[in-house]
Amino acid sequence: MDIENKTPRQVVEELNKYIIGQDQAKKSVAIAFRNRYRRQQLSEELKEEVTPKNILMIGPTGVGKTEIARRLAKITHAPFVKVEATKFTEVGYVGRDVESMVRDLVENSMTIVRQLAYKKVKQQATRQANRRLVKLLVPSGKKEKETTNHSNPLFDMMNMLQNQQTSSPKEELTSEIRDKRALVKEQLEKGLLDNKMIEIELDEKPMTMNYNNQLEQMGIDLNNLMSQFQPKKKVTRTVTVAQARELLIEEESSQLVNEADLASQACQLAENIGIIFIDEFDKITSKSNNGSNGQVSREGVQRDILPIVEGSQVNTKYGPVKTDHILFIASGAFHFSKPSDLIPELQGRFPIRVELNSLTKEDFVRILMEPHNSLIQQYIALIGTENIQVTFTKEAIERIAQIAFEVNAETDNIGARRLHTILEKLLEDLLYESSDMGAAEITITKNYVDEKLGHIARDRDLSQYIL
Repeated sequence: MDIENKTPRQVVEELNKYIIGQDQAKKSVAIAFRNRYRRQQLSEELKEEVTPKNILMIGPTGVGKTEIARRLAKITHAPFVKVEATKFTEVGYVGRDVESMVRDLVENSMTIVRQLAYKKVKQQATRQANRRLVKLLVPSGKKEKETTNHSNPLFDMMNMLQNQQTSSPKEELTSEIRDKRALVKEQLEKGLLDNKMIEIELDEKPMTMNYNNQLEQMGIDLNNLMSQFQPKKKVTRTVTVAQARELLIEEESSQLVNEADLASQACQLAENIGIIFIDEFDKITSKSNNGSNGQVSREGVQRDILPIVEGSQVNTKYGPVKTDHILFIASGAFHFSKPSDLIPELQGRFPIRVELNSLTKEDFVRILMEPHNSLIQQYIALIGTENIQVTFTKEAIERIAQIAFEVNAETDNIGARRLHTILEKLLEDLLYESSDMGAAEITITKNYVDEKLGHIARDRDLSQYIL
C-alpha cells in the first residue's frame, strides 16, 4: 500500500486546523512522515538502510503531544496506536509485555486494510445484499430436502456441518413472484422501503477471548482456531431495510475478500507507515522512583523496549512483523527527571528532541475559537439541538481563557484540558435547563462568566476541586 504523498507544509497546514501553537513539534513530525515517503522512492538496497528518526516530545500535560501524533496518523491514514509506558513490565513480572504494542498496531492496520478492501467490493456486495433482501421481502415456496432419521449424534453433527456448506434448497418461482420481486427490487433501489421493518438471519460473530502472552508471542490466534471447530450459528435480528442492507453488505463483503491477503497487507502497512506513540515515557526512568525495586523494574522496561525500537521481529496472529521502520514517538513531562536519565542506548534511538511550550492566555483564546470544531462550536451545537441559539462575546472568551490560565498557574497545570472543566461548569445550568426553555437566544458575556465562575476562580482551595 502506497504512502500518501503529502508535503511537510501540507501536513502542518492540516495540523494547524486542530492544534494551536507548538510549531516546532508539528514541523518535526511532518518531516518524519515525509521521510517515510522519500524512503519508498529509494532503491531496495538503500531503502533497508534508511531508518525513521524517532521523536521524543517533552512538555507538560495538555499541551498537544498526543493530539499531534493522533492527528498526524489520521490525516495521513497511517496505522496508529497509543500506549502508556507504565503499563508494561519487565519480562518475568506480571503484566503486558512490550511486544503487545506492535500487535495492537497490526490490529489497527488490519482494520484499515479491511475497510479499504470492503470499499473496493462494495458495489458487488451491495448487489448481492439487495438480492438477498428481495428474496426476504418476497419469499417463495421451497422444495424441501429429503431427510433421513439417524440416531447417531456424531452423524447428526457431520450432517449439520455439511448442510451449512451446501447451497440452500431450490426455489419454486412463479410468474407472480417474479413480477413482485422485480417491483420490490425497483423500490429498493429508489429507497422507498428503507424504513420498513424486516427480520434477517446473520452469521453469529464468534466471541473474542483474551489469551495469554505465551500464545500471543507464538503468533497463535486462539479465536480463529476455536471458530474452525465450532459450527456457524445464525442470529435473527429485526431491523429496518436500510439497516439490514448495511449488515448484509458487510457480511457479503467478508466473503468477497481474501483474509490471507488482507493479513499480509496489514503487516506490510504496519511495518512501513505504522506509528507507535509511547506516553508517560518519563515514568520509566530510574529517577522517577526512589525505590530500588521500582528502579530495577523501570530500567528493565527500558531494556525490553530497546530491541523493539532498534528493530526486531515480532510474531502476531497475522504474521511476523519487523519493527525496523515503524515510527516511534515518545512523550513525557519530565518534571522530576530528564531525558538523560534514560539508558544511553534508548536515548540514541530518539534523536529528534522537541520541547513543547506551556499554554498562555492567548493560546487558550485561540484554542477556544480557531480549531476546526472547537470547544465553543461543540457546545453551541449541543445546546442548539434544544432550539436555543447561544453566542459568546469576545470579552467572555477572553475571560474564560484568563480563568483557565490562572487556575493552571495556581494549581496543577493540566493544559488545554482545563478548558473542558471550565466550560462544563460555566454552562452547567444552561445544559440542565435548556430542555425546558423552548426556543431562545442567549448571549454569554463577561459578566455571565464572572457570575458563574468568578468566586470559584478566586477561591484557590475551591478551584482545586471544581476547576
